Amino acid sequence: MTLNGWIQILVYFALLTALTRPLGGFLFRVFEGQRTLLSGVLGPVERGFYKLAGVDPQSEQHWTRYTLAMLVFNLVCFVTLFFLQLYQNHLPLNPQGQSGLTADLAFNTAVSFVTNTNWQSYGGETTMSYLTQMLGLTVHNFVSAATGIALAVALVRGFARRSARSIGNFWVDLTRCTLYILLPISIVAALFLVWQGMPQNLHAYTDVATLEGAKQTIAQGPVASQIAIKMLGTNGGGFFNANAAHPFENPTALSDFLQILLIFAIPAALTNLLGRMVKSELQGWAIYSAMAVLFFAGVATCYWAESQGNPAFASMGIDQHASSLQAGGNMEGKEARFGIARSALFATITTDASCGAVNGMHDSFTPLGGMVPLVNILLGEVVYGGVGAGLYGMLAFAIAAVFIAGLMVGRTPEYLGKKIESKEVKMVMLALLCLPIANIGMTAIAVVLPQGLAGPANAGPHGFSEIFYAFTSATGNNGSAFAGLSANTPFYNITLAISMMIGRFAFIIPMMAVAGSLAAKKLTPASAGTFPTDGGLFIALLVGVVVIVGGLTYFPALALGPIVEHVAMLAGTTF
Repeated sequence: MTLNGWIQILVYFALLTALTRPLGGFLFRVFEGQRTLLSGVLGPVERGFYKLAGVDPQSEQHWTRYTLAMLVFNLVCFVTLFFLQLYQNHLPLNPQGQSGLTADLAFNTAVSFVTNTNWQSYGGETTMSYLTQMLGLTVHNFVSAATGIALAVALVRGFARRSARSIGNFWVDLTRCTLYILLPISIVAALFLVWQGMPQNLHAYTDVATLEGAKQTIAQGPVASQIAIKMLGTNGGGFFNANAAHPFENPTALSDFLQILLIFAIPAALTNLLGRMVKSELQGWAIYSAMAVLFFAGVATCYWAESQGNPAFASMGIDQHASSLQAGGNMEGKEARFGIARSALFATITTDASCGAVNGMHDSFTPLGGMVPLVNILLGEVVYGGVGAGLYGMLAFAIAAVFIAGLMVGRTPEYLGKKIESKEVKMVMLALLCLPIANIGMTAIAVVLPQGLAGPANAGPHGFSEIFYAFTSATGNNGSAFAGLSANTPFYNITLAISMMIGRFAFIIPMMAVAGSLAAKKLTPASAGTFPTDGGLFIALLVGVVVIVGGLTYFPALALGPIVEHVAMLAGTTF
């Protein structure tokens, strides 16, 4: 580890923190229907959409209608994207003549982008037409992100309202989020990325001759417009197969910095929106602080592990330094332009959020370095998390934390002025338990079936980690991968898609029930016995619950993968 590396990490965190309150205030005004700087231009557009769709923006929905509207919308999105991929070879804007996708790959990709996972069992530049990239994938990057944010805002309304039967209007929340938040920021970000050298055109690929006389095809296309929203919406699906390690998808150090800033910007700002809605910004900063503690623990561990490298290089005489450490750290699978610090920071951020973009290959990280992205996803990606998903995931842990605190003191737990009773606790437990059922359960199936064992490129514990990471990433709606897994098979395309649906919808439906239940309750005034949830004790309890729940649930699986691989590495064992 170097001072320069830590300065980059600290500068990033300082700028993120500085953006949190102003952006949170903007989000608050948008979702409260208040006037913003964009209202004069976008207000008529918003009202026009409502008129065309027959939506009354003043009419709010019960949590069941809100959730049903979300499910129907996502079903329509899935069907349209599925058929767009199947028949892209018959549609325009396909200069390379890309063929239609197989049914299992189209199914996997449609589920992936609808659930904000953006898992890619394909190489973008060799599989998707420009029309599919723009009308299919980029559009779903917007609406899947807006869906997640809308659900988080609906849950916050459950805490903020008293004796209410409604939690908002899904169509209004979806429209306002897309129109006022995602679209304007993405346009500015895309222009910045074009300035940095990212392509944005509809040209056919360019054939050139190399210095050796060989032919090389240079892929291009409408890249910047997709990358801007893939990062801002924590989607992660790359235009190119190499994702943010590709020089066209991440041309410079500035583009790299902007992309990781976009990933955390909205999730961090949503904590401030929470505080504003419940009329106590300290509550939002408490959630932000718990996320920050977990973030620094992850990035420090990953940066340290990758800086140490593999001691086998020294023992084999490859390392010329008289040390048991690899000189310069582990640079395998990393871009020389970014180095270890930025690669560790990027890997931690992209898996703290449900983004999945990568500027280095997680499969090439050291065992402990690669375990950090895996653990980040296993904890529910609540460390800022995906847009919306991180906040409602952390609020689920917050409810569990105050419930545990209530058990300790023998008092009915309260959070943000609402009594947490058996219904809310049951729904939260249902939401939290669906995740290990999907990622551990599917991994168990894959490691005993020939179709599953045919996927990993490596033997031993690392091969197990490749499978476990894939199902963890799918269930966590992350989309990143240990790239050694060959996942474009009917078995993996279908099972991973099932995991994505469980991770998205089986989690959020119980949380919407919690929102509806809390909205109907009266606010309980704080008393001498109320557990304060805006101070250091609550932050420590919340961090402890997140870590302990993840540790108790997933430690056996981690022991079979990265932990035993690390022990074997220290012993000089190879597979």
